[in-house]
Amino acid sequence: MLSIEQITPRLTWRLRKEVLYPNKPLNSMMMEEDEHGYHFGAFEDNKLVGVVSLFKHQDDWQFRKLAVITDGQGKGIGTQIIAYITGFVEREHGTKLWCHARLSATGFYDKLGYSKVGNEFQKNGINYIRMEKSLTVK
Repeated sequence: MLSIEQITPRLTWRLRKEVLYPNKPLNSMMMEEDEHGYHFGAFEDNKLVGVVSLFKHQDDWQFRKLAVITDGQGKGIGTQIIAYITGFVEREHGTKLWCHARLSATGFYDKLGYSKVGNEFQKNGINYIRMEKSLTVK
């Protein structure tokens, strides 16, 4: 059984490193904006198996650093995390949810109804594209 709850930024760092940046030091996982965001963890049998960070920009929200443990990928954990934060943003009257998706992950976001916007770009040797989804304000 998967449970998702709000966590502190520090609890996201180890999983961010292991999944997204295995060759970087742990202390480089902290983002300056971490203290201004919302952070969520997915737990399975009290073990942290997925994380994401969420940041508000007026009426739209950006999620960053979505990471799921390697042996948990393809099992719906990431989909459940995205569904959870989508509900959170809708309750906060957000109109759009977006991310800078790694090109290798665009198929995942396509399945969840996200659309590519703009041009591809590179940051720290990784190729990205903005992907976004309009939300129904509740």
